[in-house]
Amino acid sequence: VAVHKMDTTKWSEDRFNEIIKETSVFIKKVGYNPKAVAFVPISGWLGDNMLEESPNMSWYKGWQKETKAGVVKGKTLLDAIDAIEPPVRPSEKPLRLPLQDVYKIGGIGTVPVGRVETGIIKAGMVVTFAPTNVTTEVKSVEMHHEQLEQGNPGDNVGFNVKNVSVKDIRRGNVASDLKNDPAKEAASFNAQVIVLNHPGQINAGYA
Repeated sequence: VAVHKMDTTKWSEDRFNEIIKETSVFIKKVGYNPKAVAFVPISGWLGDNMLEESPNMSWYKGWQKETKAGVVKGKTLLDAIDAIEPPVRPSEKPLRLPLQDVYKIGGIGTVPVGRVETGIIKAGMVVTFAPTNVTTEVKSVEMHHEQLEQGNPGDNVGFNVKNVSVKDIRRGNVASDLKNDPAKEAASFNAQVIVLNHPGQINAGYA
């Protein structure tokens, strides 16, 4: 957490600690451990604690956070960014790829696009789309107009499919591997929903 505009508080340690206390409550509420978060007092305008240690906050001894590998320490915002642990990519789990859109491209055919959440997708794989149960073979996988050997978790990909019309599948469908625990329609499910910055009353059409 970058505590910004410290210059406007005259580099106040009390104000910094106050913000840590308030922010930690929110961080805990949304499911994070405050001890695993670095808090860095900065001034973007003057550059304090951005790349180099600030001469204006002698009281600040640096940040520390708990990780799986142990305690990590640093001084600047750049240090804190460098210490962010990359998310675990669950490529060994069954494929789950929610569709963001479906395109019809001349000379190519139907191309669904979406983000690989778990598992992998590659050419030759037989996929099924839930809840419509449309099944087809993947002809090719691309990302940023470059062909991929396979799409991994976190990749936003487009994949060409055989003998499927754009009318057969749509945004919101979930692609999965027919041979590895394919996704199925469910009557109900449990979900944790976090709404940020809502207008006080949620009406039809609010997203």
